[in-house]
Amino acid sequence: MTLYADTSAVLKRYVDDADSDRAVELLAGDPEVVTGRHTVVEVRRNLARVLAPADATDARAAFAEDLGAMSIVELDAATCELAATVAEQTGVRTLDAMHLGAALRLGTAMTFLTFDVRQAHAARALGFSVAGV
Repeated sequence: MTLYADTSAVLKRYVDDADSDRAVELLAGDPEVVTGRHTVVEVRRNLARVLAPADATDARAAFAEDLGAMSIVELDAATCELAATVAEQTGVRTLDAMHLGAALRLGTAMTFLTFDVRQAHAARALGFSVAGV
């Protein structure tokens, strides 16, 4: 089964919080993890924002290595059109709509991993099985 991981899930691998152990376990438990290209921007922005510079550098290097093992959905015109439709239908925030649009490119037969309650609600409404929250 393929796992689509949004930024709230991926970031927990590098920033320790209450759900980090669960996120790491879920990410490691699936042989194919997929995310959207914009996850790169979101994760790196948050690493720079919440970690000390040396820790952010180490986390960024670990993220780059992990990203090499993930499948990436590019933010092409079709993905953006799906995201726009999702945003209109669900009212989710723009970057959340981008994740849902990217996941929809692959179909709803996968699990959508998120630790964002609003994102989880929208993913379920679109027919995804949701893990995390």
